[in-house]
Amino acid sequence: MVVQVAAILVLINIAAFLLFWLDKDAARRGLGRISERTLLLAAALGGGLGALLAQQILRHKTRKQPFRTRLFLIVLVELIAGWLLVIPGVRAALAGLVGF
Repeated sequence: MVVQVAAILVLINIAAFLLFWLDKDAARRGLGRISERTLLLAAALGGGLGALLAQQILRHKTRKQPFRTRLFLIVLVELIAGWLLVIPGVRAALAGLVGF
């Protein structure tokens, strides 16, 4: 189960990175853009690290507020949630709640 969840998260992060890349490319070419809402949704669905990595590597959406703050908060929540899930007591309590 853990391997499957990790694989899904890797794919979501790759997809988020690709969305940022496509939007950056569209901006350069003057083509239709991907909305900030869609980019943030990709981050919020588990692709926060991929989105943050793309933002820094591609230098895309690095000056846009409140986009930067929203992305930072999404990544922070995802990191805290991930950290909580590796603490044995928290993980066991959550597993009991959801039946795993």
